[in-house]
Formats: sequence, C-alpha cells, structure tokens
Amino acid sequence: MERISRAIKRLDFDEKIDGSARYCADIKPEGMLYARTLRSEKARARILAVKIPPLPEGYFIVDHHDIPGKNIVPIVLEDQPFLAAERVNYIGEPIMLVVGTDRQVLEEILAGVQVSYEERPPVLTLEEAVAPQQEYIYGDKPYFVEYRTSRGSLEEARAGASLVVEDEFRTGYQEQAYLETQSVLAVYAEERVTVYGSMQCPYYIKEALVQALGWSEERVRVVQLPTGGGFGGKEEYPSLVAVHAALGAVKSGRPVQLVLERSEDMAATSKRHPAVIRIKSYIDDKQRIIGREIDISIDAGAYAGLSSVVLQRMTFSAGGVYNIENIQVHSRAYATNQVVCGAFRGFGGPQAFFAMEMHMANIARKLGVDSLDLKRKHFFHRGDRSSTGGLFQHDIKLDEIVSEIEQMSAYREKKARGREGGDKLRGIGCAVFFHGCGFTGAGERDLLKSKVRLKKYPDGTVEIFVASTEMGQGVLTTLRKIVAAELELPLQNVIHHYPDTDSCPDSGPTVASRTVMIVGRLLQDCAREIKERWSEDEVDLLREYVYPDNLYWDNECLRGNAYPAYSWGANVVEVKIDPLSFELDVTGVWAVFDVGTPIDEKIVRGQIEGGIVQGLGYGGMEVMRAQQGRLQQTNLTTYMVPTALDFPPVESKLIYNPFEEGPFGARGLGELTLVGAAPALAQAVEDAIGCQLQQIPITPEYIMELMLDDQDD
Repeated sequence: MERISRAIKRLDFDEKIDGSARYCADIKPEGMLYARTLRSEKARARILAVKIPPLPEGYFIVDHHDIPGKNIVPIVLEDQPFLAAERVNYIGEPIMLVVGTDRQVLEEILAGVQVSYEERPPVLTLEEAVAPQQEYIYGDKPYFVEYRTSRGSLEEARAGASLVVEDEFRTGYQEQAYLETQSVLAVYAEERVTVYGSMQCPYYIKEALVQALGWSEERVRVVQLPTGGGFGGKEEYPSLVAVHAALGAVKSGRPVQLVLERSEDMAATSKRHPAVIRIKSYIDDKQRIIGREIDISIDAGAYAGLSSVVLQRMTFSAGGVYNIENIQVHSRAYATNQVVCGAFRGFGGPQAFFAMEMHMANIARKLGVDSLDLKRKHFFHRGDRSSTGGLFQHDIKLDEIVSEIEQMSAYREKKARGREGGDKLRGIGCAVFFHGCGFTGAGERDLLKSKVRLKKYPDGTVEIFVASTEMGQGVLTTLRKIVAAELELPLQNVIHHYPDTDSCPDSGPTVASRTVMIVGRLLQDCAREIKERWSEDEVDLLREYVYPDNLYWDNECLRGNAYPAYSWGANVVEVKIDPLSFELDVTGVWAVFDVGTPIDEKIVRGQIEGGIVQGLGYGGMEVMRAQQGRLQQTNLTTYMVPTALDFPPVESKLIYNPFEEGPFGARGLGELTLVGAAPALAQAVEDAIGCQLQQIPITPEYIMELMLDDQDD
C-alpha cells in the first residue's frame, strides 16, 4: 500500500488552471429561444381551464398535449407528470411553458395566463397524512412506500430490560442552494434532440427524453456542461427541465434555453425530506442496550420521486454505528401536497444519525455515564452483522477514530470543565457515524450494472469515457489520477471531458458516494489491461461492474449487505451561547474520517470542509418552512446558508485503512462529511444549556424556548 500511496502522491501537482468555464446560461446559439414555466398556485386541485392571452408572433406554448410519448417522469414508482394535465398536487408544479425570443415578454404572457381550478382539501403535514382520508393523494393508502427490517427478538429485549428510554426527533427541509440554478439548453436538428445542461445523471435525463418523446435512444443525446453545484438537487430534477426544453426545441425547430430564476428554483425543486423519527431502547441492568425499536416517517411531498430509495438508506442507517442484537425498524414515506422531496447529500443519513446520536446522548444522561463511553461500548467491529444481517467483512476503526478525535479536540478536558465560561455558556458534543458507499441493496448489482470505457491512442495518450459528472467534487481530477497512476503516465497524458451519452457508456448516476469506489475501480482494471497491451497502437476497452461474490442481498426481505462498503467518521463541535440573546457561536470543529486511501488529499480536505459546513448549516441555521403548501424561504436572503465567516476552520485527520476492492484502496467520501455535523452541534448545544433537544435546525428562538421552559420547570 505504501507503493500505491507514493504513486498517487506523485501526481499531486498543480495543473495550469485559467478559471474559465462556460455555463449553460452563457451559451447563446443563433436563433435561440427562451422558455419560462407556468406553475400551479394551488396545493391540490383539478384544472378546469387554462385561458391564454393572445400571443405575439414567434411565441408559443408547450403543454401536456405536446408530449408524444408518456407524460410520466421515469423515476422508481413513475407517478409524476412532466406537465400537469388534469390536476395539480403542489404549489409550483409545472403546467405549461411559454417560449419566445424576449424574456420580458415571456413574463408578461405568464402574468396574463388564467388558470381555473377546482380546489380539493390539501394534505399539508405528516400528521394530516397519517390521519384517515376520504381521498388519498396516492392510490388507496397515505404513503408511497413502507419498509420493515428486523434482527433478533424484541420480545427477549423487552423481557430483559431494566430501563426503557423513548425519544422523538424532528428534522426539517434543507435546500441544496447550489450556485447555478437548474439550467438546460435543448437543440433539435436532423431528427435528433440534444440537451446540454447542469446535471448529475446524464442517463437519467436520456431515459426521460426517450420516454416523453417516444423516440428511440439513437435520436437522443445528453451532454453535461460545467455544473455549478448539485448536492443531489441535480440528480432527478433535471429530467423535468430537460424534457420541457426539448419539447420546446422540437416544436419550434430552434434551440431553447430554460434557466430557472433563483426564487422559482427554490420554490419548486426537490428538498431534503423532513422526518419524524421515534426510537425506543431497552437497557439491561449492566447498562447494555439489548434492544431497539425505530419508527420513521418522512414527508415525501406530492410525488414519490426518489423517496423510496432515500427511505431505504434512512432505514439502513437508523441503527447508527451500534451493534444491537435485537432491533426493528419500521419506516414510511408519506404523500403530502408539499414540494416533492428528493436527493440531497447524505440521502437520508443525516436525519437518521441526528436522531440516533441524540438518543444515545439521552440514554447516557439517564444512566449517569459519559455519552462517548456509552457509544464506544456498543460500536460495530469486524465480524459483526448490521441491522439487515449483513456481515462487516473489513476492519472498522471506530475506536481509533474516536481516540484520535478526543485527543485533537481535548474533548475529555472540555467536557469535565463544565458549561460555565465567563458570560457565555459553553458546550461540546461528539457524533459517530457511517455512510454506505454505493447504491443500496442490489442497486449496483441489478439496477446500474455500471460500465466504463478507456481508450489508448497511438500517441500514448489515454482517454476516459464515463457518465460520471463533475460538479465540484473533483471527478475530472481523481479519475485521471487513478488511470495515470496505474499506467505510470504523466497526468496530462490522460484525457477526461464532461460526459456525452454519444460516446460515454452508462456508468451510473453521480450519487451515493460511488464514483471513485465503483467507477474508479473499473477504470483501474481497464488501465491494468491497457498496460499489458501497451505495445498495441490502439486499445479501446469497455468494462462492466461485477457484483462481488462475497456480498449477498435479498431485496424482498431487505436482508444482507446493504452496501458494498462503508466509510466511517466522527465529528466534535464546540459552542458558546449568549444566555441573554441566545445566539449560538461555533468555536471549534474537529473531524476524523476513514475513507480508505485518499486519491487526492487536497480534494479530500475540500470535501471535508464543505460537507461539514453544509451539515452545520443544516443543524444550526437553515430554516425552511411552508405555510398552506407554499415555501416561505425562496431566496438566499430569507433562507440563510453558511458563509466562510460563520464557522471556525475545520481541523481534520484521515485514518489510513485501505479498502482492497476500491481503486488504490479508496472508498466513498463526499456524503460522509455532512452526516455527523448536525448531531455533534446539537449535542454541544445540549451540553451548554443543560436541556434536551428534539429537533433541528437549532435557532436562537428554539434555544430560548428550551431554556425558558427549563426555568419554568
């Protein structure tokens, strides 16, 4: 492994970077038209009529009548229309587009469109969704999907318990807040449509275009442009805007650009799922947790979207990093008339780990022991089995991770110091967590079957062809480094462009902390073969992922290895709180992660800092609420996201623990870095104010409420 590390580090040099990029909104092909979207103003209603004002010459509309194929977005359960036809189910649902040459004129036309609705009683909260209804939003039940997993016997746990601890935790929406809004450009020429845009998953979009247009795959091309951030928000949603723009391009025969305004983007695109998580733990007289019941409810919004997959990951993460012999998890994704929720960095893990880490801290308080000592007593180790019965086959270095972060942060000393510190209340908290790398269950085996292509040219250069996208996480660097290191080539001899479905095979979506581990390993294997055939002028290889023989998954019973591998981590956060203004100030942040071998340490550090700040924003400041189905925070003034001045520098360290099945020992990284920040912050606040928290984000108003209630008691 030392040779591998040297080979990777040898490529850590700065390439010439000029800082230029042409984003979708920068591209103006000749004859281009603009598109704007008419969206529902009602949370739940039938559409009775749409009255369109007289259109100037050269302007036209696109609605569901212009969809020659199937008017359903191809995502898992397939219930969401590209354009509403007879009914709308949330405020912001797209009904039609107006297309033309002048954006101001488009706004005037939109203002003149009149939609007549027959309103229906909307379902706007999880509590309303659970209650019996005369007319469910989705079929004959209030939820889209339901999961149950179990291990051991809860009856035995109940019989052996001397203490039962029960908690309920709530989390809210989170907005991805990418710098570049949803943006696409569609071009129709020679009986083909090409969509260029800001995206994470080109083949998702291609499938959507094929379905909406009813065309063969050969007539559809998707090309990623430089993408100004995604964080999951550009996984499934671009399928909608891509189809919208393509319909306009096909109808007009001219290029059509659709770029969402910030307020429109925030009001209508997918968010992180709000969740209510209830946990009941059974503890014996030796202070061992012998059983656990977990109930999860998430607000999926008006359509199923990716909620079934998000809920799976939340279900598999709900038990935390703790080896509990008897555990049962029951989870449901409920339908409401709110904005559709979907992918967001961590994909259900942040909600689950917030609840579990807070619950463990509460158990420790009731037992009168240190929470970190209680956690260590129950850590998973190699050879244990997960809540789904999957065997942990690789080293789990949680004890080393926690020892390292305790030393870095002086956690014990600060914990012993207490919460009083001058005129401020001080506290410190620690969260321990994992993130499963790759798609859940049989996703990598059956659903994706990822493919990569690697080509060696006569001049000695090698080109990477994959559908994995660059959205700021460093794919264009890390995948080149893997290939260059294996072939012992200078980095500049390896070419890697943004993906184009005409030349790149389907490598699967750029999600689930899978790109380096899955796609990178396939490229490394290709590079090894090319190395053996280097004397040939040209070598063009295509390789497909093969599910490892040592893994097992039963999708019907949700039993076996939920993920091909796991990454592990711990965060410590230190805070001080003004007891008069209740203002929260983060004074220290520490992180230790095990992600195998880092392919590029600069990129890894950037991911650590960015992910932790995003997680602290989720836990401490990003408030997004809806009133009567309408989101109240729809710009970056009313929705507060962290800046570089809001938190101190992150002190981080990596634990070296190579994963033999990853490229040069690498595992997933990007999502792991967000997962533990919010629970570490919340535990620090609890430590400072001496009150138990049950929800995030932790605003000054919430802190004030807790402290005043505590005084009253």
